Amino acid sequence: MKIHTLRGHIQNLYLVEYPDRLMLLDGGCRADVSLILDYITAQLGRSVSELKVVVVTHMHPDHAGGAHLLRRKTGCKIVSGAQVGHWYQGGLGIVMFWADLALAHWMAKRLGKPRRRLWFPRKLRADHQLMDGDAIPGFSEWQVLETTGHTDRDISLFHPQQSILYVADLIVEVKKQLISPFPIFFPKQYRRSVARVYQLNPQRLLLAHGGEAILDDHAYQHLMDTTPITPATHWRVVKIKLKRFLFTPLAHLFPR
Repeated sequence: MKIHTLRGHIQNLYLVEYPDRLMLLDGGCRADVSLILDYITAQLGRSVSELKVVVVTHMHPDHAGGAHLLRRKTGCKIVSGAQVGHWYQGGLGIVMFWADLALAHWMAKRLGKPRRRLWFPRKLRADHQLMDGDAIPGFSEWQVLETTGHTDRDISLFHPQQSILYVADLIVEVKKQLISPFPIFFPKQYRRSVARVYQLNPQRLLLAHGGEAILDDHAYQHLMDTTPITPATHWRVVKIKLKRFLFTPLAHLFPR
């Protein structure tokens, strides 16, 4: 088994290679599909039909965006966690979907990437929905771990024999510092998930944003100390900025 790291549009992609099959540890952006397929054919000299599984760890554009298109082009199966309902369901879900697309475009601009089409179906149609501890079909040495908190349906992928753990957006690296992601919808669940990763103490910890990392005692404590106690979401940011916008002028008019 070999794990290839690809530099995606705004995140790292991990392609797991076996002699007779391939697995992508996350679906990437829609803009990453051609990169992934070209890598399989040009760099690995393999057929795209050998991509058997694409995992979607959660529904953000840089993790679910390429999944449906990859399935259409390769015939692969989509694997996700077993959550009831869709992340972007309902009216508020649609608003959040467009907000997340805008955030992905903003991140790409900050990274100096050209503007690309990132739209993808907001409702995932997975072939397999797996529970905590379940093995990935066709890749039984890999198992799903529920590591929620960033959203309500985050999963990580663990290879116990080689002590490799891919945690997607559970932990991100910025300026050589491991920090919590944005948003965090469920802070208590998030802390439990990070504690679980710390207790597993994997030899290789793979991040979607930051590459390979080490969650040592200092990094773990920093995460516990800096993770927000209340949810850090799009809505709370908007509310805070709106309050400042509305009340700052009033404060000048009515000083204490």
